[in-house]
Amino acid sequence: MIDMDGVLVTGRPEDGKPWATDLEKDLRLSTTDLHREFFAQYWDDIVVGRAHLVDCLSPVLERLSSAIRAEELIRYWFEKDSRIDNAVLSDVAAIRAMGIAIHLATNQEHMRASYLMQDLGLSRHVDGIFYSAEIGCRKPDESFFRAIETCTGFEPREILFIDDTFSNVEGALKAGWQAVHWTGRSSLSAILADTSEGFAPPATIAP
Repeated sequence: MIDMDGVLVTGRPEDGKPWATDLEKDLRLSTTDLHREFFAQYWDDIVVGRAHLVDCLSPVLERLSSAIRAEELIRYWFEKDSRIDNAVLSDVAAIRAMGIAIHLATNQEHMRASYLMQDLGLSRHVDGIFYSAEIGCRKPDESFFRAIETCTGFEPREILFIDDTFSNVEGALKAGWQAVHWTGRSSLSAILADTSEGFAPPATIAP
């Protein structure tokens, strides 16, 4: 199980910087205003599926007197937050070739999860995705990890989890998973080799 943002997806395609780096220049929309009026107020509900992205974003843009429609901003956001780390993707392919399933375990809302899997084509490279809006809770909540165990049939000890946010790693460890904090200084294959003792994951997900 690997995290999405910060592990497999790393910012803007052109330079890896945060997606909103040039938001004000490109769309004349203040990142400060957007954070205060949208992310700070609505994101906690959106990311666990209690609210819909477009429904929350549209009135915010109207209040900010922006000429940008919600769909335009979402398209800009998703396209600017889509840089795939090809070294990680290559490692994913090598590990799957060993018969080990790799899934994404990520805090995402529905639209971006679909964009990453379908538009970016990540569905061709991993065995599946588990994300917070679909599950109804987010990492590092223990319920997130338990829901994945229920869906997959994996035992906690059979799962290796990799995430760049340390609190998420702590949550996985508390759930009984093997977990490693991703810093980018080691490869997925090296991490797997380092943690392979006593780690015998099933090759496929139980029905």
